[in-house]
Amino acid sequence: MPDFRMPADRRRLSMLASSVLCLTLPLTACSAAGSDGAGAGSDGAGTARSGGRLTFALSSDPTCVDPQQAATNDAMYAARGLVDSLTDQDPKTGKIVPWLAKSWDVSKDASRFTFHLRTGATFSDKTPLDAQAVKKNLDAVHALGARSILGAGYLEGYQGTEVLDARTAEVRFGGPNAQFLQATSTPTLGLLSPATLRRTAEQRCTGPLAGSGPFTLRSYTPDKSVELSRRTDYAWGSSLWKSRGVARLDGITFQVVPESGVRSGSLTSGQVDAIGGVAPQDEANLKAQRVSVVGRANPGVPVALSVNTASPVAKDIAVRRALQVAVDRKEVVDTVLSPSYRPATSSLASTTDDYRDNTRLLGHSVARAKSLLDRAGWRTGADGLRVKAGRKLNLKVILGTNFGPNQSALELIQQQVKKAGIGLTLKVLSVADYQKARGAGDYDLAWGNGTRPDPDVLRTAFSSKLLNLSRIHDTTLQRELDAQASEADPVRRADHVATAQRRVLEQAYQIPVFEMTSVFALSKRVHDVKFDAASSLQFHDTWLS
Repeated sequence: MPDFRMPADRRRLSMLASSVLCLTLPLTACSAAGSDGAGAGSDGAGTARSGGRLTFALSSDPTCVDPQQAATNDAMYAARGLVDSLTDQDPKTGKIVPWLAKSWDVSKDASRFTFHLRTGATFSDKTPLDAQAVKKNLDAVHALGARSILGAGYLEGYQGTEVLDARTAEVRFGGPNAQFLQATSTPTLGLLSPATLRRTAEQRCTGPLAGSGPFTLRSYTPDKSVELSRRTDYAWGSSLWKSRGVARLDGITFQVVPESGVRSGSLTSGQVDAIGGVAPQDEANLKAQRVSVVGRANPGVPVALSVNTASPVAKDIAVRRALQVAVDRKEVVDTVLSPSYRPATSSLASTTDDYRDNTRLLGHSVARAKSLLDRAGWRTGADGLRVKAGRKLNLKVILGTNFGPNQSALELIQQQVKKAGIGLTLKVLSVADYQKARGAGDYDLAWGNGTRPDPDVLRTAFSSKLLNLSRIHDTTLQRELDAQASEADPVRRADHVATAQRRVLEQAYQIPVFEMTSVFALSKRVHDVKFDAASSLQFHDTWLS
């Protein structure tokens, strides 16, 4: 498995300079294999051709096809083809490069971003993509509030967008917002037509909708499929793509196939062309059948138990710290997962900008866990679980069904922490019900991860000023999260990110377990599927032999 760690200077390439920036240099496309490509290249496969419909099996229902409201990786795969973004991000270097914006200027304090748009781009309903459309989209994402789980963080402090002329839009924030430029490369801030934006949030989740991307939404049938069709008048694209203009595929069918074994069997039997969410136990068998299995470590927040600090038991820091050291991360990876995965070593994944190794805070020790609980007054009961003030140390864990090994990993962790007298009760939920439970606070621990190359993902996860699903109120942590978001100097910003990472672990707001890896399997006829910087997939250049 290739090492997908980013170069040491990656963060320097993706941060803002202290002076005004004006970026215009296009980059070439990523290679078709290795850390930046997710499929066979053209070598030995003949010349790239147009035509054909790709069938891709998802592990879970997207639940919402609106890119601005999408909350899971499976939702993003389909959403990415529907919308263009102002910028793109090179997955190899982290550099922000042109897409709909041919260049941009950033004020010295990173509070104003002026985008100069390319000419000729339109939405699929034929309306022009101009500065007024940019304004309407950013206003719409801001108005969604908590409905846009990611957008709420991207646009914190948003004061509005001024249309300077038809091709120039200036986005303004109440203070410095160092992460915003990277955010403009995400599908969440992708552009939809003004007519689509007039529909309610609920209507946009099920379609129809019109974006500016290379594909259009033909249909969405919940729990069954998302159908995309090639847009025949598309004549532009990201500067990272191999080709510009019309996509090579006639369309893409995303089929919802929750069972990992069924997905793998569908691929090897030729019923589908590609699958996502490849289960670790299926990797070796797929490779043995000469299927291309490719993966890329996800940047962002690793797969972790996130604490609900409002819980009567989980609010006890001794309990949280005991959990932190009672989990044997290496055993989870070695037993449940595959060599594609790594144990977590911080509150950020190692592929994220400004990651710092905090392994020393995550050392496994049952003896240490027992000592922490003993000192906090948690005594061992007759059933082996700890008890304090008549309350049993048994924590409710909610988990979604969108990643096959979720339950197996947690069942192993359940056994591990029981050695210290900690009980875990697992509650398996659909993706939609999981999101509702998190919003309602109906849990002690929530199992999941968050994907984003920028370290501001920590603020999305732990800021008390945003969704705050963990009910955290920590002025020290909040100060560091705010500071990194507002610091335009990359060195000083990295220092704030480092302090925030450490604080999350020291207070055990998160018990990180392993780094998520996006693993896909592709048939021999699929070529030029690309990873983007968030380890999602880009299908514009994809073709079928």
